[in-house]
Amino acid sequence: MPAFEVNGKTYNVDEDGFLEEPGVWTKEVATDFAGCEGVTELTENHWKVINYLRNYYLQFGIAPMIRKLCKETGFKLNEIYAMFPSGPAKGACKLAGLPKPTGCV
Repeated sequence: MPAFEVNGKTYNVDEDGFLEEPGVWTKEVATDFAGCEGVTELTENHWKVINYLRNYYLQFGIAPMIRKLCKETGFKLNEIYAMFPSGPAKGACKLAGLPKPTGCV
């Protein structure tokens, strides 16, 4: 099983770097993963997206479609890409501790 090591901590991840166990996610995990996704600082807007993704996943067991993410958070797609350079599926979902989305986010 691959592992991601940062700040003296080790996280079990899949081959794409997503947490193997979404239940171990904490805000500290998001902070630790941020740098590898090109995010230098997690702002209030980042947390709005991360928390929305996390809550949606916990409620429905999947990541939301990108259209729903944009509508519910009030951010345009280009704003989400500005916050998460690797995109909503790879970057935002990874920081939210979700498994790798199988389709669109």
